[in-house]
Amino acid sequence: MEASERMTVRWWRWRRNTLKRRVDVVEAWVVLAGWVLALLGGLVAGLAAAGSVERAVERQRAESRRVTAVLVEEAPGPSPARAASDHRVWGKVRWTAPDGSTHREEARVAPSAPAGSTVSLWVNRSGDITTPPVSGGEAWLHMAMGGALAGVFAGGAVLGATWVTRLALDRRRMAQWDAEWERIDTRRGWKTG
Repeated sequence: MEASERMTVRWWRWRRNTLKRRVDVVEAWVVLAGWVLALLGGLVAGLAAAGSVERAVERQRAESRRVTAVLVEEAPGPSPARAASDHRVWGKVRWTAPDGSTHREEARVAPSAPAGSTVSLWVNRSGDITTPPVSGGEAWLHMAMGGALAGVFAGGAVLGATWVTRLALDRRRMAQWDAEWERIDTRRGWKTG
């Protein structure tokens, strides 16, 4: 079969054809609309998700501040169990929040650090210790992955609905064929099934 014949067979629902039924035309439009909506819906959902992630990153950056904390007591020595993973230990620190209040809490510090040494911490607006804001590369990765996943899920949902609709149309087409075969068999006096 040549390429032009394959294209002719593939696009038969869009051309004049005596064998074409109304359900075939409806199915062709459903498939076309499904693909267009899947692409557009996936694109819109992906952009919306990426924008949402970007706003969350900007909000985190706006609400986080770097402060200098003072170690209140000498930090414990390194733990042999943690030697391979993280070289920091928990130590009691004190800092002044952006609103002027003094806070005391445990934070990750260098092992065996003497009392009075300084440590940099990230705090939120209320002065509680928080994680550092994500870097530019991490933010881009989060936006790209969030947008891509949202786009794929939105497009997949539309294509899934299109597939279910096509199944219903196929069921209807088969019922029509059964009814026509029954009518033709009965008229001639034959019974094929």
